[in-house]
Amino acid sequence: MTASRSITRRKALAALAGAGAGIGGGLVLRYKPWQQSVGANSDIRLGVVGLRNKGSDHLKEFREIHGARIVALCDVDSEILAREKATSDALHEKAETYSDVRKFLENKDIDAVVVATPNHWHALIALWAMEAGKDVYVEKPVSHTIREGRLLVEAAHRTGRIVQSGTQYRSEKGIAGAIEWQREGHLGKITHIRSVSYTLRPPVSRRNSPLPIPKSIDYDLWCGPAEKRELFRGRLHYDWHWFWNTGNGDLGNMGIHDLDIARWYLGVDRAAPRVTAVGGRFATDTIAETPNTQLTFYEYPEAPIIHEIRGLPMRPGGEAMDHYKGLRNGNVVHCEDGYIAQSVAYDNNGKKIRKFSNLGGAGHHLNFLKAVAARDALQLHAPILEGHLSTSLCHQGNIAYRLGQNADPATVAEKLRQSAAAAEAFASLEKHLATHGVNLSTTPLTLGPTLTYDPATEDFTGDFATEANAQLSRPSYRSPYTLPNHV
Repeated sequence: MTASRSITRRKALAALAGAGAGIGGGLVLRYKPWQQSVGANSDIRLGVVGLRNKGSDHLKEFREIHGARIVALCDVDSEILAREKATSDALHEKAETYSDVRKFLENKDIDAVVVATPNHWHALIALWAMEAGKDVYVEKPVSHTIREGRLLVEAAHRTGRIVQSGTQYRSEKGIAGAIEWQREGHLGKITHIRSVSYTLRPPVSRRNSPLPIPKSIDYDLWCGPAEKRELFRGRLHYDWHWFWNTGNGDLGNMGIHDLDIARWYLGVDRAAPRVTAVGGRFATDTIAETPNTQLTFYEYPEAPIIHEIRGLPMRPGGEAMDHYKGLRNGNVVHCEDGYIAQSVAYDNNGKKIRKFSNLGGAGHHLNFLKAVAARDALQLHAPILEGHLSTSLCHQGNIAYRLGQNADPATVAEKLRQSAAAAEAFASLEKHLATHGVNLSTTPLTLGPTLTYDPATEDFTGDFATEANAQLSRPSYRSPYTLPNHV
């Protein structure tokens, strides 16, 4: 992201603390140097599932909020669980520990659950938690499939639980300010949005024999609803992102943030009615399935969104990444009279007009706890419906890509010629790949069909509808890790 996102957590929370307002139900915010309180009347008791990286980060975030109390920890890796238990004990939290999330959810002392597992577990744990009467903070993407996301929305409505999506830039005051300013008409109408996710992704090494699973990990629980497979990659952790059985590629990993903000700029409360995707995995010997290069064209009548993934560096052998209008990750919102690069506005000559504050999404955890304390989902910055709709964009793009076939650059260019912005993005991508010695005439791209989608029914329609709708859900869920019967 932009350099302004490097602002420290201490400064970010100190800036947010200036509000210091009451939050309902008699709960009052208290400010101490750089911390905030959800309320003085009673603690909100939290349980966190998935502790290796993001879950550990969530523990640190919630511990900075007075009124939040960690009471339970859950992970399928006994070593990671022991690590976090030691930290918890040192802080005198007296948190209970679990390897099985089903036992964890039986703990009646847990008020709210934080889900930070791999993607394939997100929706199922969130659904189980709501059924157990608990509020939920679920990491992005909120689901592994579109159908799972819809079930989350329906369950939150039915149970009355407070459910926050982990798309934390919804709590970014700078972006919110930029969106409001643009909607006041300062730069005219939005013509298109270029979203970029340029993040270096080394190749996933290939093994000749199955990966030995560490004895500390309950692999059956790790797989959960996904197919339990032998792995022929170099490591279990993190690389699950790049396999369809457990992950959603970089579109669901990094792209979700950009697409969420792009949709917020457009002010649309639906997934895209038409989607085209092109890409592939280039210039690397890897076993990974998801693309390291992907261009997705979302056709909204309001304005198109063009999202691009680059996992290769600017130059072969380097680590520096390309950028677009100064951004390596984020959105450039093109308008009639200028553009906004994340939270900085420029005129059409590139002259800076205005810079909006940027706190890196600080306050998202506090926002969740305030809504829980007030029992008011309307206070959420990223309610589950918003998380579902933005996650659906990721699923749409991946489905379009997975239905693709080999295509030469001329065919792709013809497909995208209806949009000058999309054609420009593809030309830039073609040049980027050429830098890595990729000749698209001999190493073809995968070009998907243009899919049409009914946002009201959340089904694909028209040509390729049968094939696309088959990917709206898993073909099956591995017993006993199945969806609740009545949802």
